[in-house]
Amino acid sequence: MLDPGASRFLRIAFLHYTAPPVVGGVESTIYHHARLLAEAGCRVRVIAGRGEPFHPGVALDTIPEMDSRHPEVLEAGRSLAKGVVEPRFAVLRERLVERLQPLLSDVDVCVVHNATTLHKNIPLTAALNKLADGRGTRFLSWSHDLAWKDPLYAEDLHSGYPWDLLRTPWKGVRYVAVSAHRRKTMAALLGLPASEIRVIPPGVEIEQFLKLDPLTRHLCERLGLRNTDPLMLLPSRITRRKNIEFAVRVTAEMRRHKPDVALVVTGPPGPHNPANARYLQDLHHLRESLDVSGRVHFLHEQGEGGKPLHLSDAVITDFYQLADLLLFPSFREGFGIPVLEAGLARLPVFAADIPPVRESAGDLAHRFDPRGDPVRVADAIAGVLEDDRRYLLRRRVLERFTWSAVIMRDILPLLQEVCAHE
Repeated sequence: MLDPGASRFLRIAFLHYTAPPVVGGVESTIYHHARLLAEAGCRVRVIAGRGEPFHPGVALDTIPEMDSRHPEVLEAGRSLAKGVVEPRFAVLRERLVERLQPLLSDVDVCVVHNATTLHKNIPLTAALNKLADGRGTRFLSWSHDLAWKDPLYAEDLHSGYPWDLLRTPWKGVRYVAVSAHRRKTMAALLGLPASEIRVIPPGVEIEQFLKLDPLTRHLCERLGLRNTDPLMLLPSRITRRKNIEFAVRVTAEMRRHKPDVALVVTGPPGPHNPANARYLQDLHHLRESLDVSGRVHFLHEQGEGGKPLHLSDAVITDFYQLADLLLFPSFREGFGIPVLEAGLARLPVFAADIPPVRESAGDLAHRFDPRGDPVRVADAIAGVLEDDRRYLLRRRVLERFTWSAVIMRDILPLLQEVCAHE
């Protein structure tokens, strides 16, 4: 969840030819930017030629002539592609100015996606240019595509007005590129120093991409698991033969390497031995004595009103996708299914050196003495992760390229900077 105080009640508009649920990279970007900024406390509206409401906190205004596929826009585009500016162009441009002006009158920043550098609706480009030249709304040009730099569009572009609007920096407009490579190309096209173009990448939404169950999302939010590094998974019931105390000690030792480490134990106490409840209390005491109460989580205790929480197979599968490794320190197993499941999930396996693990994983698991030294196991885990490119790329994505991270690190500060600049 984003910090509502960071928004300072900014009034933001996102503008594009189309809006969600239309499928496309730009539409997806608008969806995530708009909903997250709304959840952060901004007043957000989307202005597009075509789309439907997609979030209760985001207003949607449609102007059909903004759509790149509107019949009048297509007709004007055919003439412009031949180098002809017909009277209908100016009529359409002025109609768009008239319809956009009231919608932008109470907006602090209007984020224009592609329309300042792409030729899919040049009457809209020209209308925005007229509006940006005034002293009202501040404009951010968010460029994914550059018509003048794409060979596919060379025949559709001509020197002079209005085509030159797509390769000329607009007065008072701030520019954003989606990558450093795109910034370099844009700077050359517009004749701007690269330092004047902000790079803000797109992002990914982990819960949506992994199709996480609502309960999984709730647990991640409640326990702060999104900020853990690494997340260690122990999918088992709570019985003494599972040697969970060893995993707790490994977690405590891992904090020397990774202060944000966390361990998740998925199962409840075993149902057939009353001593398992006492074992859970022993684990609580050990957790407290090692100062890892906020790092070791028994998921069955997360039920509402103190009731036990029973996890579905789907939720447990989610945790295999979210985890960075499997920690499996059992003294005894009949076979050890979690090792197989971890293999399917492409997780590094750190498991007790017992016959079932040797049989199922062979030399492909990192095995240890379940009665050995937790320090050595923690050191081994840290060493493996340090060289694991899959883990390192995953951490890079989670830290730098989730939509929430992009909003908080890049977008809100830029919006506030634009609003503060007179």
